[in-house]
Amino acid sequence: MRRRRGRPLDGWLIIDKPLGMTSTQVVGRARYLFDAAKAGHGGTLDPLATGLLPIAFGKATKTVPYIMDGTKRYHFTLRIGEARDSDDAEGAVTATSDVRPDNAAFEAALAAFRGEIMQVPPVFSALKVGGQRSYDMARAGNAPELAPRPARIDRFELIARPDADTAVFEVESGKGVYMRALARDIALACGTVGHVAALRRLNVGPFDESHAIPLDKIVASADNAPAPPDLLLPVATALADIPALALTREEADALSFGQVIDLDQLAGRMPAHTDPRSGVVRAMDGARVVGLCRPEGGMLRSVRML
Repeated sequence: MRRRRGRPLDGWLIIDKPLGMTSTQVVGRARYLFDAAKAGHGGTLDPLATGLLPIAFGKATKTVPYIMDGTKRYHFTLRIGEARDSDDAEGAVTATSDVRPDNAAFEAALAAFRGEIMQVPPVFSALKVGGQRSYDMARAGNAPELAPRPARIDRFELIARPDADTAVFEVESGKGVYMRALARDIALACGTVGHVAALRRLNVGPFDESHAIPLDKIVASADNAPAPPDLLLPVATALADIPALALTREEADALSFGQVIDLDQLAGRMPAHTDPRSGVVRAMDGARVVGLCRPEGGMLRSVRML
């Protein structure tokens, strides 16, 4: 007998991820609670991190790349004086230092980490090296040397200094930036060593803490019915920060059928700027999001229709 795959649900669930769970475990739990046929997440958080984990159900999974590309905001606590092999509190100590930089030293070092930088990822990461996960190689005692990768840091600020051994930072960054690596590298830049002792994600694209629901607050009803779908945000919520283009019903239908539209026909309606990350606009038929389109070669072409 074929296993039932769950009910069709479309929308976003923004979970305030608890400490200790993997992102995959949270998605699995949410999918079970909602009895959802299809689910995925919009950006991994480490088990020792908390905060926003957007979970996409059904058609919302089509918009996951646009959430992944969105700006993210974090708070992390740097523990000064101990380097760890994982660059967080879970790893083994690999080096120590008695140097405790003052606030002025941190402020002076931060400038070099803003803008477009090159970052060496933590060896305990999911990156593949020769077909193997870096974290698997590290756990087996054969940690690879990872090459630096481009990273975009929009903001990096020292926001608190509870004591000489700890410093709290706020970061706004683009896709694929490792907070553990930032913590490691800002400590090194100040002549000491350190690791992430705590990490919380506060924003992901258009989602913030006002959208978040603690996982333990989502419960099935007394008669074991699935969690109510009214907890989900509309699929289009993920695209709210992409410039909008108003279309007629006929134009929307044409794009849905794979046709293109001459940009001259849209004169005066095209947004002044396309999305800076992907070069796309959000095609709208009234209040309904039709999909994402890109102006190219004098034509408007569909990229992802919803």
